[in-house]
Amino acid sequence: MALLSDGTRQQSWLPLFVLGVGMSMIIIDATIVNVAVPAIMGDLGLSATDVEWVNSIYSLAFAALLIPLGRTGDVRGRRGMFALGLVVFLAASMLAAAAGSGAMLIGARVIQGVGASMVVPMTLAIINFLYTGTRRTVAFAVWGSVIGGMAALGPLLGGWLVTDFGWRWAFWVNLPIGLLVLLGTVRVPESKDPQAGGSDVPGGLLSVAGTSSLVFGLIEGQRYGWSGPILAAFPVAVLALTAFVLVERARARAGRPVILDLSLLAIPSFRYGGVAAMIITLGEFGLILVLPLFLQSAMGFTAFRTGLIVAALAGGTFLAGGVVPKLPLAPRVIVRLGLGLEAVAAIAIGLAVSPSLGPWTLVPWLVVYGVGVGFASAQLPNVMLADVPARQSGVASGLQSTIRQLGAAIGIAVLGAVLVTGLDQAMARHLPASDDLRRAVRDSAGAAVAAIRDPVQRAAAVAASAEATRRVTIVTGLVLLGGVGTTLLLPDTGGRRRKEE
Repeated sequence: MALLSDGTRQQSWLPLFVLGVGMSMIIIDATIVNVAVPAIMGDLGLSATDVEWVNSIYSLAFAALLIPLGRTGDVRGRRGMFALGLVVFLAASMLAAAAGSGAMLIGARVIQGVGASMVVPMTLAIINFLYTGTRRTVAFAVWGSVIGGMAALGPLLGGWLVTDFGWRWAFWVNLPIGLLVLLGTVRVPESKDPQAGGSDVPGGLLSVAGTSSLVFGLIEGQRYGWSGPILAAFPVAVLALTAFVLVERARARAGRPVILDLSLLAIPSFRYGGVAAMIITLGEFGLILVLPLFLQSAMGFTAFRTGLIVAALAGGTFLAGGVVPKLPLAPRVIVRLGLGLEAVAAIAIGLAVSPSLGPWTLVPWLVVYGVGVGFASAQLPNVMLADVPARQSGVASGLQSTIRQLGAAIGIAVLGAVLVTGLDQAMARHLPASDDLRRAVRDSAGAAVAAIRDPVQRAAAVAASAEATRRVTIVTGLVLLGGVGTTLLLPDTGGRRRKEE
């Protein structure tokens, strides 16, 4: 696909397919490993701490580099950055699949995070550059469906691969998919910011230090307690991010290159859209955090059955992706509708959770929740990037993805705290004399319920787990209702995109 002589773009769907498949691989890999954890522990002899780092180090590396690598793509070329990210991600996947020790696996996950931070912002930046009009609406609907749907499909795919082929296939599966996407990049047009040049080393270092410290504190605080090095991470994040803002402003005033043009935050659609994006991600991770735990540990469902139930969310998301382009509504109204559906479904799921929950009781509400995710995720990037100059798509996409990662980290920290507190209080009511059991259930976030053999104790623990899960999902619904209020601040972008400046 190339530029026509009059400067308009042939808006082929092939680049969108290539970008969507590449994005799917990254999103699935963020959740697929959770299902493989028991098998990895048994095969490599990992400790609980090692396993925790296998999960969190990927998110940490991913979040820390989104802004600087988004800007690098604007300067050096977005297609080139996308392709390089795929190469890095595939190489790391092979290292992870062949890992013979915990240290090698953790190192491979770091490299995977680096590759993912190159790929994800480039997909959104290239879509923003390529498509206009109705095709822009469709393209963002596809992108939003991939983001929401693949996160829910990860546990299902992981359960199948681990059960039938072994945990290493959670990584080997990336190789054939990634190579096909890499071949497809030749059909994706190159784009960059013609006004960009130079480097901003201080800004890059400060953004990495600030973002990584903040995400580290949020992810690990719930696990290790809010003290010591965890507590110290937050002052480091505040100092680094404050210094980052001051440095970027000073460099901009002096006419020097900057990693992040802070004027992006002065754009109402981008600013308020960022708040909504954080709330959407917080809500989605709230459900994905607690429901699989409850269904497997308390209700005794297999990993595969749990994956099938959660996959209903993905089904709703993909359904919404096909409906959004046909809706005669403004993008901000679709976002508002999506958040509203998410809120209603989350509260309904919370009210339905009980010790006698049937295996498919939650499926209709998960479909509704998925439709909400599809509506909101499909059009929010459209709204956020509508008034961003196309030449700055990379850094804006990187910042948007960073906001989503922060939303996920906040969701894990805050809703995780709600879950643990709820378990502790409910266990104290149901089994007041069993301090050791109460502590085990609380510290495992409910996972220890699966190991309880005494019928009376198990019934009490299941009831406590249901109460805590109900609390988390209802709190999630209330947070999402607050997100609906945020969308009232979004301007009417009308599906437009600002022209090159």
